[in-house]
Amino acid sequence: MSQEEQRIAIAEACGWKDVAPQIVKNVKHEGDDITVGISSDSGWVPDYLNDLNAMHCAEEMLTDDQWVEYRENIRTVVLCPVRYVSQWCKADIHSTARQRAEAFLRTIGKWKEAK
Repeated sequence: MSQEEQRIAIAEACGWKDVAPQIVKNVKHEGDDITVGISSDSGWVPDYLNDLNAMHCAEEMLTDDQWVEYRENIRTVVLCPVRYVSQWCKADIHSTARQRAEAFLRTIGKWKEAK
């Protein structure tokens, strides 16, 4: 998934409506259009892939049952060797916003593998 697709999917999972990238013409360099951000009817969408606070808010959307799967998905993404349901490994706690975003999307069934 592209970063843009990930941010949009997370925003929609968190209840944001009418989520879409904001594209402007790159007039200065007469080049391709560029995306300047992602907005919705409620304003600018957080940068979930680079902001741990934004991912914390997204994680709050998970149910108790989803948390077990989410923890396993984080371990898969960060290659954590601990596989005991009752234990956390250091990588779980120190995972980046980008890793948490991927684990979150895998947990809610929205992750798409790159082609």
